[in-house]
Amino acid sequence: MPDPDDPLALAEYAPGGTVALTDAERWPTLDVAGAARLDTVQRHPLAPAWVHRTGDRLTADGVARAQRALPVTGWLAEHLAIARRLPAYRRVADTLGELGTWPTVTREDLLENVSAFVPLDADLDRMIEGSSSGTTGRALQIPDDIEEVARSFHLLVTLVAEQGIDWRPDPARMALAYLVHQRQAFTYTSSISSFGQSTMARLNLHPSQWPAPGQRAGFLLDQQPQVITGNPTSLAELLHPDLVADLRPLALFSGAMALSLALRRDLEAAFGCPVIDVYGLHETRPIAASTDGGPFVILDRRVHVEVLDGSGHPVAPGERGEIVVTAGENPLLPLVRYRTGDFGRLVDVAGRPALADLEGREATRFLALDSSLVPCVDLTQQLQAGGARGWAVRQGVDGSVTATVVGGATGQIGTALRRLLAQPVTVTAVPTLLDLGEGKPRRYESEAPGT
Repeated sequence: MPDPDDPLALAEYAPGGTVALTDAERWPTLDVAGAARLDTVQRHPLAPAWVHRTGDRLTADGVARAQRALPVTGWLAEHLAIARRLPAYRRVADTLGELGTWPTVTREDLLENVSAFVPLDADLDRMIEGSSSGTTGRALQIPDDIEEVARSFHLLVTLVAEQGIDWRPDPARMALAYLVHQRQAFTYTSSISSFGQSTMARLNLHPSQWPAPGQRAGFLLDQQPQVITGNPTSLAELLHPDLVADLRPLALFSGAMALSLALRRDLEAAFGCPVIDVYGLHETRPIAASTDGGPFVILDRRVHVEVLDGSGHPVAPGERGEIVVTAGENPLLPLVRYRTGDFGRLVDVAGRPALADLEGREATRFLALDSSLVPCVDLTQQLQAGGARGWAVRQGVDGSVTATVVGGATGQIGTALRRLLAQPVTVTAVPTLLDLGEGKPRRYESEAPGT
């Protein structure tokens, strides 16, 4: 039951509110030692109140398959052949040839009938239901494949190895901590069957989830997670004085929303480890990664990226447009030309395609005093130059602009934005990213006419 004293509490977040599987079904290969490690975390005296109990459901054969990346040679032709048989394309299959002849797909198409994009011969015994956050509308229920989900973990292992770091199971440490920071969230601890049955946990760092003084820090420091993943809001919490001195992660992963250069540098300096920013959507799985704050290099996996204009045509090389992804990692959702709603430029980095000037959700423009339209990427450059860790910039119907920033030199930022927009800009400093709003706050919004 939800907390009767909390009028905003939701039943789905009540600890243990939904139990569907036995432990033997959750972890078919779990041995005595692995079960003991998991139980130690589950029953730790400083552990939060876990909302769920969930496992990867991998069989021994599934473990072996999850540890191997899917081959990429010839994958696109094979992928299109599979997609051509989807119910969504039944009436037009004969007209579909090379990739460029296919129509684009939107989130609205999936919301209307996601089952039309699931192969008729899909192995539904391997399906789990995932949810895309719905920050721009209602949440989207997505069919996820258990082996693909496990394989995504091993992608992280590969990305860490590419930074020269040997991440292997350590029975004395939690392998992975997935951090969120929100009022209510799904939390759980689990065993990673394909990584030596190491433990992992999804943790909510919101203070309300850790009622005892020192509980949050005590639990994290006792687990010493080898790798930590989260979004900029939750990762910024790691800079809290009770955590920053003694946590020793091998690497940090950021995702879900834009990571500012200033926060990246602060995290790198505090923990002396790589900070890897991963771009992707739940629908497409990981697409690209940036290890230095520069362009996001397209990952060497079953993903193909195009940049299209508003009419659905490819833009000129290096020009800005909407990012459109063909994704072949999830066998239960073989997407072709999926419009992400994100914008950027396709560039070359050391011979590999990469996404530059990436801005999420919409290419917001601001109306300057001279009636010109200024793209939000221009504001991003000035905000980062001023050292801001995070920000929210909004323009009203009357054209007035306000900027709320975390960190950085507010005077310098204000001057730069005023010059950029040729009009007054009110800049307000707030102490933490949480003050910008929980979840995934929109960093840019303009209601001015013509934007």
